[in-house]
Amino acid sequence: MAQLTDDCFAFSGPLLAVEDAAKLMAEQVPAIPDTEIVPLSDALGRVVTGNINAPVSLPPFDNSAVDGYAVRHADIAASGETALTVAGRAAAGASASRPLGAGEALRIFTGAPMPAGADTVYMQEDCRLEGGSVILPAGLKSGANRRLAGEDVAAGTIALAAGRRLSPADVALAAALGLDRLTVRRRVRVALFSTGDEIVEPGSPLPAASLYDSNRYLLLGMLARLGAQTTDLGILRDDPATLGKAIADAAANHDLVLTSGGVSTGEADHVKNAVEKIGKLVFWRLAIKPGRPVAMGVVKGAAFVGMPGNPVAVFVTFINVVRPLILRLSNADAEPLTPFPARAVFHHEKKEGRLEYVRVTARIAGGVTEVDKHPLEGAGLITSLTRTTGLAVLLPHIRKIAPGDNVGYLPYSAVLG
Repeated sequence: MAQLTDDCFAFSGPLLAVEDAAKLMAEQVPAIPDTEIVPLSDALGRVVTGNINAPVSLPPFDNSAVDGYAVRHADIAASGETALTVAGRAAAGASASRPLGAGEALRIFTGAPMPAGADTVYMQEDCRLEGGSVILPAGLKSGANRRLAGEDVAAGTIALAAGRRLSPADVALAAALGLDRLTVRRRVRVALFSTGDEIVEPGSPLPAASLYDSNRYLLLGMLARLGAQTTDLGILRDDPATLGKAIADAAANHDLVLTSGGVSTGEADHVKNAVEKIGKLVFWRLAIKPGRPVAMGVVKGAAFVGMPGNPVAVFVTFINVVRPLILRLSNADAEPLTPFPARAVFHHEKKEGRLEYVRVTARIAGGVTEVDKHPLEGAGLITSLTRTTGLAVLLPHIRKIAPGDNVGYLPYSAVLG
């Protein structure tokens, strides 16, 4: 388990900018040291611990990129047509029996090794056969339609760099290099629970003035997308002693303890006080909307994040605090979420000095991405996430948005990928 000291953070201001919170986490949260070797079939989403050098070149030999005819470019006339004798054929998985001679062409298929002497491949659509010869037009550049050995990855060079979180394409690259297992960082161990006397487990009877717990399931899904190993601790009541013991117990064998609810300033918001008693509370209010009441701390060497109770605020604070924290614990590359440029088709006013996320739906109009604001803005409206496509990111210096203004657009697919 990563060990954090209780005094590694310090912040005394009333609100912390998101970039300052990210900087603190990047500087102070140590990565998990533990590694493991996993089969390639289990490597998706895992973080590479060290540079992986290519054991072979990719491709390992010069080969044809198309179905057609391999030739010596020196045999092709500068103008008009050229007739070459078809000297044989080469399919993928088989090599030519001899070097290509002057005035010869070899019928070749995609992926087949280039015969010695050949340097160019004509696509079969550009050729015609006459008896035992193939007729080729002029104008094709030397080296066309030929894949060179090592042009993708050269043997001995870095194929996958340390810190990379493996995508399907990365796993495919490892497979193409003949690797059947990789050394990766172990998964981040996360303890998760919801808090609140009003929260009820889905499937149970719903008492008056109660709500079914949606936050925990939202977080379970988002944690799974990041490859975390999550322990679901269910729902805890609003009792200071119970909360403190649960957080301390979870911190003993997890890298991160994650809660939702109980971090605001209400009389029943006990999570913040519980953390202050058993560990160190680092910050608990960010200059962000939605999601200002989010607490980060250190408890018994484990990181702690207490998230707000409203689902949309949970979503926003997860991508700004929990996501970079898990990547840091995994020693993964930072993977910043970069909004795409878009054009607003809505009016909106906000407070200056605060980063704000507005739920929007995107469409393409005249070749430009346009985004329109969801008609309802409450942070407790789950449908504002299910009926939109992403978030408009409004920077702290912005006060007003009008139709036609440029905004950053962060699609949910980028956030959850």
